[in-house]
Amino acid sequence: MSRRLAVVVSVPVAVLLVALAVLIPDGEGDDRGAVQTRAQTSASDATVSASRQTAGDPDPAVPASKLRRFDADRAMRLLRWQVSYGQRPAGSAALRRLAPQLAKRLPAGRLVAVPGHPGLQNVVGTLPGRRPAIVVGAHYDSEAHPPGFVGANDGAAGTAAVIEIARAMRKTRRPAGARELRFVLFDGEEEPPNTPDAEFYERGLRGSKAYAAAHARSTRALILLDYVAGIGQRIPREGSSDVGLWRRLRSAARRAGVLRVFPDRSGAAIYDDHTPFLERGIPAIDLIDFTYAYRDTVQDTPDKTSVKAIDAVGETVVELLRALDRSRY
Repeated sequence: MSRRLAVVVSVPVAVLLVALAVLIPDGEGDDRGAVQTRAQTSASDATVSASRQTAGDPDPAVPASKLRRFDADRAMRLLRWQVSYGQRPAGSAALRRLAPQLAKRLPAGRLVAVPGHPGLQNVVGTLPGRRPAIVVGAHYDSEAHPPGFVGANDGAAGTAAVIEIARAMRKTRRPAGARELRFVLFDGEEEPPNTPDAEFYERGLRGSKAYAAAHARSTRALILLDYVAGIGQRIPREGSSDVGLWRRLRSAARRAGVLRVFPDRSGAAIYDDHTPFLERGIPAIDLIDFTYAYRDTVQDTPDKTSVKAIDAVGETVVELLRALDRSRY
């Protein structure tokens, strides 16, 4: 997704942000990212990201998870299935065809119109529990440009991971008093065509802005997934993400055996679908590898992603949700 250099927003701690940015047996979703400035992500970062794949192990830089709750193979099939719809910008016929298929794959899945944006709709699923709820989200629309962009990592990966996280949590025996879980696929994360970079925040993030405005009081926290399947990925704390929740995520990653994927450092702050939640004082974290070499290009295709990468994220988030249940977060 396209991200722009962010300005200070009205969150509890002011943040300098960068505005970012095959058919399946059962069927399976989309994620969309952000755009940062060239000063914040160098060409050398992209070169490192691109060089992590080798001939033997297709993704040797990503450790294999010790846990087996998240079905990464299903998630990768779901990623490829979304890409088979082609370019899927907000409001497009392709996205309208995809949305109800995604809804079928979430617990109690439904489509919710985005107020003020005719034709846009969030996809929402729910597992019951006490409120306020924990939201796990991604964006399922793709960039409208360049022509032919299919967003394998920037859109499809996050959606696929959210759907499979929901499947794993639906199978989990949760303790009494566990929080409601909501799984939300945001529409309109990407900016409309011909939007100047300086107007990304005002014109993008349409689905998440609407959702945060409508559900702020009933939302305890947000875990956002974006760029979560890139070969060799490393996901530092996004610069505006809640520090406490991020520490819990890294603890979950340690238990899953994939802590290397989440290094103990902070990256650039980014305008993304978590920003409207932060603005309302809701703890939120954005899982995004912004060094992904193929972002915002037609080369963002499934061959640039790996099952080990999406598994590391999926298993970590499932373990985080289980830990939040146990701690009554």
